[in-house]
Amino acid sequence: MADSAEIEWLAEEEALTPFRVFRSFDYSVSLLFHARELAYYVALYQNGTLWRALKAADLDAAEAAFHHFEEQATRLSEGETRRAQLAAQNEQLARMIAESEAQAERLRCDLQRNTVQEQAVSGRMHQVRKEVAQLEAQRVAAQAQLNKAHRQIHQLNLTSNEGVPHLPGR
Repeated sequence: MADSAEIEWLAEEEALTPFRVFRSFDYSVSLLFHARELAYYVALYQNGTLWRALKAADLDAAEAAFHHFEEQATRLSEGETRRAQLAAQNEQLARMIAESEAQAERLRCDLQRNTVQEQAVSGRMHQVRKEVAQLEAQRVAAQAQLNKAHRQIHQLNLTSNEGVPHLPGR
């Protein structure tokens, strides 16, 4: 174990050289080298605050401690990882729901517009059929009246021609 106050003081004095740094959400692990003492420090931080620290005399022992803390930080941040994934999935689902609801609303509007239009077309067709029937009845009555007028003209011509002698043809 290393003295946390010593590591913090060395960091303030900028006496530590970072060899490796691992970060996962609020957790970070640093492998630090103190050249003056030829010592290695491995520090585990939570939210920027030093939590645990180890001191090693050689790089192999420091690397092993770094990997141990790295695995620990990874395990500790698994909940954060899952939370971030679920939050992103929920946001995506919310967008998909909103898009689906908007599409459904557009389809409802289209169906409503089509229904209104079909009713208007049906009403117009009914009106046109009614007008066609009226016009046909008027045409039949007018044709009958024309035929009657032609018969009268023919009758009047016959009556008018009775008093006129017929001339023999040449």
